Amino acid sequence: MKKYILIILTLAPFFVKAQSPARDYTNAVLWQQTSGEYKALCFQAYNFARLSLKEALWADTSKKPNCVIVDIDETVLDNSPFQGHEIKKGLSYNPADWTAWTNLSQADTVPGALDFLKFAASKNIETFYLSNRDEKDYTATLKNLQKFGFPYADDAHLLVSKGTSNKEPRRQKIAETHNILMLCGDNLSDFSNVFYRENKNTTEQVSTNQTLFGVKYIVLPNPMYGDWEKPLYQGENLNDKDKAKQRLERLKSY
Repeated sequence: MKKYILIILTLAPFFVKAQSPARDYTNAVLWQQTSGEYKALCFQAYNFARLSLKEALWADTSKKPNCVIVDIDETVLDNSPFQGHEIKKGLSYNPADWTAWTNLSQADTVPGALDFLKFAASKNIETFYLSNRDEKDYTATLKNLQKFGFPYADDAHLLVSKGTSNKEPRRQKIAETHNILMLCGDNLSDFSNVFYRENKNTTEQVSTNQTLFGVKYIVLPNPMYGDWEKPLYQGENLNDKDKAKQRLERLKSY
């Protein structure tokens, strides 16, 4: 009996770790870091972006300077190492860890992003980097973008969050002076407030706006996190265990 108890106690940490809510994201992070499919989807998105941008230029009649708006995280910069770090700590997300990660300015580029934005710049199309990173992340974020030579990575074209995750006011501010030809992001709220605002049904809104995807809206793959997850949860002050339970309950089965 003592032998069996010893074996159980020895394996206990592995059982606990296996049941950690952070484990939910292991395959998602590994897929982004190692799969050819992830790279292919990113290249596909930015190849379509290039073709659609050419079409938009031919049809352009605006007297304003042209621009594209891009999100940063999982759109032009890859933060999967941060997600891997959190999983190995048994966490889903820790704000202090995120700040430590952004301060390193070590996020790699999303495949295809840099070439696409350089192509846009060659056509005199400006890039605005519209991110919900905090103001405290501003300097390190700019450094990260400039390290790879992203065009228009400067104070005039980087807009971070100032107390709200709603990007619409910042998009409207850009539209006052520029003609927005295209928006690129991994989250539907990177494109318009018809998604994820006022309790909108996102699947219905995507169907309603289907002709814009691949044309004006370019979506990058992100299996790790996003606004899509928020409607899954009911209740307040939920911990990771509560959320993991609700995710399991929301799965379709037969």
